[in-house]
Amino acid sequence: MLVHHLLSILGIHMALILGESATEVNAVLFGSEITNPFLQARWFLREMGHYHSFLGDLVDFLFVALFTSVRIGVGANLLYCELVSPTPRWFVKVGGVAMYIVSWVFMISIWRFAWRKSVLKYQAWQGRGKRISNRQGNNHIKTK
Repeated sequence: MLVHHLLSILGIHMALILGESATEVNAVLFGSEITNPFLQARWFLREMGHYHSFLGDLVDFLFVALFTSVRIGVGANLLYCELVSPTPRWFVKVGGVAMYIVSWVFMISIWRFAWRKSVLKYQAWQGRGKRISNRQGNNHIKTK
């Protein structure tokens, strides 16, 4: 997270000092921060005790989907355009690659979180089903 914020600050300063590449910097910052409302919603749901609900699952799903589509999908397209364009300076291109790498590091962490959460939830549902079927099975056992 520190690298992400440091690169963002450096990008903003670079665009202000040079007077160029502000479009690229703003696009990257917009793509980086568009998922922030979902992160905040997760925090509020957790604080209010409603995170482990359908709404919590929906917020997590939307966060992962938006992060993947914007920061990885749209980000890849933006990075490609920046790298093939002769206009941005070499250090702007290096900054774009660095920010995209940071996005992938975040993405891997987010996918791992989503996978663990899904597996744990599935195991809980599966375990609940076994307990119900065991209870039902015990009801049919004849006692003396």
